[in-house]
Amino acid sequence: MKNKIKAYRRALLGLIAAALAFAFVTLEGQLSLSSDDLSDKDKRQKIDDMYAGYKKQFTEVRDISPQMVMDLRAKGKTVLIDIREPREQQVSMLPGAITEKEFMDDPAKYEDAVKIAYCTISYRSGKFAQKLQKKGIIVYNLKGGMLAWVHDGGNVYDQNGETHRIHVYGRKWDLGPKRYRAVW
Repeated sequence: MKNKIKAYRRALLGLIAAALAFAFVTLEGQLSLSSDDLSDKDKRQKIDDMYAGYKKQFTEVRDISPQMVMDLRAKGKTVLIDIREPREQQVSMLPGAITEKEFMDDPAKYEDAVKIAYCTISYRSGKFAQKLQKKGIIVYNLKGGMLAWVHDGGNVYDQNGETHRIHVYGRKWDLGPKRYRAVW
């Protein structure tokens, strides 16, 4: 009887250990903590680390920091191009941004502006900038995307004005500052 109890305990402990391990590992096999468990500083670092990995796929694209974009916007010399899907854009966009479609319908309209593409963390916008660069159109990529933008003090807007909601793909990208609520 004692052997059966020991065997059940070992099996139960094994199941508990497996459940705990599964709870802390994402489908990609990377360690994942709830974004609620990370400080804003740690979230910002995670954004930079993730973006550095994505950047390897479009190394020739020029990055631009959120702070530099804010400075350029104050001088009125930029066009922000939101590469995300309409359902994402409905949640929030950077101030004054246009959609990819609006830009592509008439790129010559923005010839004299510094063109800056963005998405949630700037993977899709990096690929977009890469594609346009091959056509001779220089488009900068907002380093770290909308997530870096809000961490660096930028605001986002929906149809009713300033908002504290941002659209992300899922828990892995739930890296906005504590004052923001992620939607996916």
